[in-house]
Amino acid sequence: MFQDVKGFAQFISVERGLMLFMISIGATFLIVESLDLLKAVFLGVIAFCGWSAADVLNNIFDVDLDRLSDPFRAEYTKRLGKVGLMVAGGFTLVSLILGSITMMPWVVLLIGVGLFFGVLYSAPPFRLRKTMYKPIVNIAVGSVPVLIVAAFFNVFSLSTVILSLLVGVTTSVNSLWEDLADYKSDFSSGSKTVPIIFGFRRGLFLTIIMGYVMLPLMVCVGLLFQLGWVYYAALFAVASFVSLRLFQKRVALFKGNSDDLKRLLQLGEVLAKDFVIIAIVFTFSLMLSGLLKINPIIF
Repeated sequence: MFQDVKGFAQFISVERGLMLFMISIGATFLIVESLDLLKAVFLGVIAFCGWSAADVLNNIFDVDLDRLSDPFRAEYTKRLGKVGLMVAGGFTLVSLILGSITMMPWVVLLIGVGLFFGVLYSAPPFRLRKTMYKPIVNIAVGSVPVLIVAAFFNVFSLSTVILSLLVGVTTSVNSLWEDLADYKSDFSSGSKTVPIIFGFRRGLFLTIIMGYVMLPLMVCVGLLFQLGWVYYAALFAVASFVSLRLFQKRVALFKGNSDDLKRLLQLGEVLAKDFVIIAIVFTFSLMLSGLLKINPIIF
């Protein structure tokens, strides 16, 4: 039973769906500045279903690659067979139905745009997931949930655009970290992701730099929405965590031989797992900060 639950959670990449769920709720709090929890959860479910549809589709077509990078998920996906496609279709249908319930053309259009980019990302003959354009597609897909919130409440502003950009860039950088963990399977399949094009070491440094470049954008969002100390404490915590990890692995990162690819690959896998934790912490802090801005409680 537990193995089936774990397999399904990995099959739909539940942690990323939950991140988009929290982002949608946080965006609702920040954009509308109202504790309308029912609508926030409704929009969060749309984001979760739309993102899960794209991830399920990607994992179906990634099954051969996952045999190297994630054999447990590959085996579960293989066992599902055609049921996997039904799951992808189910998530797609639910997201579109929920969008149609709003009777708002822009909301439905944006859901469709997100699903369209998900197909471009995942499905052949496009499979942009295997190209250097993968981060660009992820920016578009990650930005859509915030834009859906803005369209639902008909609130478009500079701060909304910047928040949408932040989520998109976060999603994009997250995909770069994933490329580090998937390097061996991507290389063997002939993919042209950033670490393969630039070489693993340079791709690793580029990914680290992109992670730090995000910090000013995160601070900018905090200032625009006048978020409290909880948000900045979370930023400081995740930045410190990454810096500590890099310091611990400084020998492999900075002083390793150019031929020592094995140690670098292990470091890439560690950092990829770390960034999942970081992304969850950041999205939760954004959602919590939006809530605390409306209802400070004890903070």
